[in-house]
Amino acid sequence: MWFWWFMLVCDLLIPIVMIAVGYLMWKHSPEKINRMVGYRTARSMKNADTWKFANEYCGRLWWKIGWMMLIPSFLIHIPFRSGSESVIGIVGAVLCTVQCAVLVGAIFPVERALKRNFTLDGIRKSVPAVKSRV
Repeated sequence: MWFWWFMLVCDLLIPIVMIAVGYLMWKHSPEKINRMVGYRTARSMKNADTWKFANEYCGRLWWKIGWMMLIPSFLIHIPFRSGSESVIGIVGAVLCTVQCAVLVGAIFPVERALKRNFTLDGIRKSVPAVKSRV
């Protein structure tokens, strides 16, 4: 039974970390571009505007995804509560792998948003004017 609890806690760590770090990136993104903390890709590090946008976008995305993964991650473990250690370990490993793939997969929508909002040089694209109907 202790192993089930151990795997449950381990498998809840990724969603909890995504919620906490996502919130910090979203609401308190790093002020200066650096190579240690924050969403660091070539496109996001072009200038302060791309840096702030990417960190806030990624943070908001991680926060949402973390909450969406938290309850299913808990519920997946319930049927295996009385299972053998090997079954619990396999379920935990598969769940952790899926969670890590989702965490890393967040790169794609962030890069797409950067590409949609900024030029290759990091200049914010202008919003097209809306024509008014008179």
